[in-house]
Amino acid sequence: MSIITKKSEEFLFEYLNNASPTGHEAPGQKLWLAYIREYIDEYEIDTYGTVYGVINPGQDYKVVIEAHADEISWFVNHIDDKGFIKVIRNGGSDHQIAPSKRVHIHTKKGIVHAVFGWPAIHTRRGQEKDKTPTLKNIFLDVGANTKEEVLEMGIDVGCVVTYPDELTLLNDRYYCGRALDNKMGGFCIAEVARLIKKNKIKLPYSLYIVNSVQEEVGLRGATMIANRIKPDVAVVTDVTHDTHTPMLSPKELGDIKTGEGPTITYAPAVHNILQDLIIEAAEKKKIPLQREAVSRHTGTDTDAFAYSSEGVPSALISLPIRYMHTTVEMAHKEDIENVIRLIYETLRKIKKNHNFKYFDV
Repeated sequence: MSIITKKSEEFLFEYLNNASPTGHEAPGQKLWLAYIREYIDEYEIDTYGTVYGVINPGQDYKVVIEAHADEISWFVNHIDDKGFIKVIRNGGSDHQIAPSKRVHIHTKKGIVHAVFGWPAIHTRRGQEKDKTPTLKNIFLDVGANTKEEVLEMGIDVGCVVTYPDELTLLNDRYYCGRALDNKMGGFCIAEVARLIKKNKIKLPYSLYIVNSVQEEVGLRGATMIANRIKPDVAVVTDVTHDTHTPMLSPKELGDIKTGEGPTITYAPAVHNILQDLIIEAAEKKKIPLQREAVSRHTGTDTDAFAYSSEGVPSALISLPIRYMHTTVEMAHKEDIENVIRLIYETLRKIKKNHNFKYFDV
């Protein structure tokens, strides 16, 4: 039986289709909060826009489940005399996918439509024939002839640029679109809150459902909110790479495949006892699980929580996706449901004042 309901899926499409670029996540955060309001007891919003709901507030022991709310984008950086616009990254935007993409430029006057232009194949000759996109040569075209026309549209340096590509269901198996990284994680933790409410689960601790901002530029939102909440445990969810598509090497990147379940990550920041608890939950409930290892750090909000305050036992549950940081990120429906199930079952195994110390002497 599917975990995702019709109402859940309607929220998923509304949430994923809304633009939430790094540093400008507020519209998406409002949608997310509106959805989880009926499943939580209270909520808070921090200065930079991280939102969290609380179930069973007021307990001494605090457990966090977390995802990040921001998506990669661009900033307008320069407007030339002919009205063409240069951009810089806001997060890890891929310049190679930019040419011929439609975009939205966000201004105080509203959305301005534009495209990433690119010279026609007929005009690229000699050494220019195989020219590839770089940050130095990609540009936006809004159909203006002068810089003054661009400024009159409300466009100026600092305007955020996003892709308008919307979520689709591909062959009834994959959700496909932009910003699955990591708004799909935000969807998953919201569904965990819904299941706790639906199943009338009485948690022996306070549960914080956290949707953090500014992960794509250095785990900034998670760093701030971890120091504010000071949790005792944190289970983070993000995305990871399906390594079985062309041009990728499972031997080098890890053997991960969409449709075969969420992953757990082995890394110094991941707490071994909490990791074992997650594995036990998966085995008990027959939730498929894949494993991956990373050097030094996970590159996710797990690191921010793990190394916050005096140290927080933290672990990472990831959703495998294809084509990360493009406008056609793909996630298998069954993997999404299994991420939700795994977080939910993990929470049910955490006890009041759960001791995660490696050893006592």
